[in-house]
Amino acid sequence: MYKRMLYFVGLVLLTACSQENKYDTGYKDGYAAGYNTTCKIRATIIEGDWDNESYSSGYHKGYDAGSFACKNKG
Repeated sequence: MYKRMLYFVGLVLLTACSQENKYDTGYKDGYAAGYNTTCKIRATIIEGDWDNESYSSGYHKGYDAGSFACKNKG
């Protein structure tokens, strides 16, 4: 009984970690990619965790912000 409960707790913890909040990481990656692409600076290496909803959301918002920053630098 104890082994089953321990196994279940471990499984729950692993599942919870797989969908951690990666909004900030996505935003930073997106900002760098948007800025560098729009300003034609260089290719950008990103994490690319597209299965994580918070990462994807942050990436798209960051990309828009980075592109905007490049167009309005001065």
